[in-house]
Amino acid sequence: MILWGEPGSGKTTLAYLIANYCNMDSHFLSAISAGVGDVRRIIAKGKKNKENGLPTLLVIDEIHRFNKAQQDAVLGAVESGDVVLIGATTENPSFQVISPLLSRTRVIRLNKLSDNELSVILESAIRKDDILKEKKIIFADGVRDNLIGISQGDARRMLNLLEASILLSADGSITEGILKDALRDITIYYDRAGEKHYDTISAFIKSLRGSDPDAAVYYLARMLEGGEDPEFIARRMVILASEDVGNASPNAITIATSVFLAVKNIGMPEAEIILSQCATFLASCPKSNASYLAIQKAKNAVSNSSALDIPMHLRNAPTNLMKKMGYHKGYKYPHDYEGHFIEENYLPEQIIHEVFYKPGDQGSEKSIAERLKKLWPWKYS
Repeated sequence: MILWGEPGSGKTTLAYLIANYCNMDSHFLSAISAGVGDVRRIIAKGKKNKENGLPTLLVIDEIHRFNKAQQDAVLGAVESGDVVLIGATTENPSFQVISPLLSRTRVIRLNKLSDNELSVILESAIRKDDILKEKKIIFADGVRDNLIGISQGDARRMLNLLEASILLSADGSITEGILKDALRDITIYYDRAGEKHYDTISAFIKSLRGSDPDAAVYYLARMLEGGEDPEFIARRMVILASEDVGNASPNAITIATSVFLAVKNIGMPEAEIILSQCATFLASCPKSNASYLAIQKAKNAVSNSSALDIPMHLRNAPTNLMKKMGYHKGYKYPHDYEGHFIEENYLPEQIIHEVFYKPGDQGSEKSIAERLKKLWPWKYS
């Protein structure tokens, strides 16, 4: 089986409980420090144990850190029954565990612990741990609940905070100030290379797109506190400024690009102020994805119609031969006409009635739509 869950949700503990209960020859490896050689030694022992009727359990913590070759080494032993496998991972197994191995396991999702569950664990630690019993811990008003709340469903984080707080306390009393001091040295869980990274940036972008500046700065703060690259965040906002704001607020792309350059040149911690300004601005802007839809539709037209001939009057004519062949002939220069516009055919004849860009009715795009309706009534009316 694969145990998949947040840090501190009990994956390793559950694996130990299963190992003890099943009375097997159990071996625990951490994928951070173990190599193929370690795995093969246990598999070899598993083969001998199988001959004697003794099942062998191989528990691999952080299995997502094993590369394909290492996971392949485990696969053969699982198929032959030389070992029973329990893998523990904080990352989505769909992305991190090879398909053949995944198809031979049962994935069990462990959710974050609730506040009530953390409370039980906290009381058990205080009551049963030999060192904690001697400390006679006393929480100031509200501090116990605050400790549980900021642990974010992670029992390990809660117990680490408790331990750090006790070390800072002279007499076992834990105040709000002591808890804050302990919290400084313990960061939130955020894996820049894993699912948390993608989930958080997804929530951030969707909050910007959904015009919720409060949610946007919340997810921005989570990323920054977790050590996310500020340039990565700024880069994504430049893309959003064009894809989701577009011509509804044309200056958004200019502001986002300026923010990217400022973040690149200034760096943290001051860059967080610049990122916050850009995030709140983009979230508050009117939205339009008309430019994004236009290029997608135009790409489809190019794919479906091959290379259509460009109208002769739009072609360049740098030589006399090309002029004699009709290149550029009949082109009407818009600036020579009233309003700097003259109705002309610019698309290839086969798709002359196609409309790729359809401006919306938000922000500046509303006036763009009105202008295009006047210029091209047969297209935009």
